[in-house]
Amino acid sequence: MEKVRHQLFLPKPLSDRLEALAARPGASKSAILVDAVTAWLNRRGVSELEDRFAIRLDRLTQAIGRVDRDAYVILETLALFIRFELAIQTPLAENDQAGRALGAKRFEAFVTQVGRQVSTGRRTLVASSEDGK
Repeated sequence: MEKVRHQLFLPKPLSDRLEALAARPGASKSAILVDAVTAWLNRRGVSELEDRFAIRLDRLTQAIGRVDRDAYVILETLALFIRFELAIQTPLAENDQAGRALGAKRFEAFVTQVGRQVSTGRRTLVASSEDGK
């Protein structure tokens, strides 16, 4: 690898520390400075990447936080609705086959409608709020 000569000035205390490190067997000022400059440049590169993407990562973190909060609200709403429905609905009698068949038919229609809404990407709450505008 081609090497380029550089002349630089160091403060006396730092120069003394460099001299002491270079006095050890197998060490040289050039090798120490190459390692130090390489480490500094590598940290600087990481810092520039972090600076470049920090704002975007902060926005993504905030968006994920909102999605998490919204999912919690939706799940809590669904749980309360189911609890409410179960509390007000009277249970069917054991021999009420017609009522059970109607319940199964309604449940199947509900599952089909959920599947249709999910597959088309339409949202019930958004669609109903836009209709009211």
